Amino acid sequence: MLTWLSRSNLEFPPLEKALHDPNGLLAAGGDLSAERLVQAYRHGCFPWYQEGQPILWWSPDPRTVLFPDELHVSRSLRKIIRQQRYQVTFDQDFAAVIANCAAPRDYADGTWITDNMQAAYFKLHSEGFAHSVEVRENGELVGGLYGLAMGRLFFGESMFSRADNASKVGFVHLVEHLQAAGFVLIDCQMPTNHLHSLGARAIARATFADYLQRYLDQPNSATWVCQHAVR
Repeated sequence: MLTWLSRSNLEFPPLEKALHDPNGLLAAGGDLSAERLVQAYRHGCFPWYQEGQPILWWSPDPRTVLFPDELHVSRSLRKIIRQQRYQVTFDQDFAAVIANCAAPRDYADGTWITDNMQAAYFKLHSEGFAHSVEVRENGELVGGLYGLAMGRLFFGESMFSRADNASKVGFVHLVEHLQAAGFVLIDCQMPTNHLHSLGARAIARATFADYLQRYLDQPNSATWVCQHAVR
């Protein structure tokens, strides 16, 4: 039975209460306050819903993740990186990255990154939780991604690409940055061929929850250049 959240209570039901069909639907309702979002990621769930729906919270089983030391960079992708065709930065324009992630795509009907979602994650960015990766070509933003860094875990949210392999280049730079800073796992949430090509794989939800317990409160040494854009 699906749990409905109240605005006055930040507590989520146990992950084991998530539905099997649809896979991982844990709760509905609540709000997108920074406090609730932080609690959600700490608990092992994330919001995902379409415009017009209530806020839906998910914790799929299995969970798609990438371990930094399992990153796979193909020979062709490594060649593109060496060519320095793209310039990669962190936290230079979070608002532009999330807006591009929310933009219409040929293969999707609508977007789950609503205006309210964008505002909520921009608030998390201003509080130091959410970070962006910008990929530029000749000064133009052509790719990027964003997510949350907590402890030694990074929770990926979305990526976009307007040029060949731009998002992959940004993702490789991010993974290498996180690995150097002591991160042990990158949450990719749901499986895609794009992520699998980079080394992502599925683990049991219980295993993912164990990583949360072990590493959420451990410090990392990542440095982020934060120049918050005016929204």
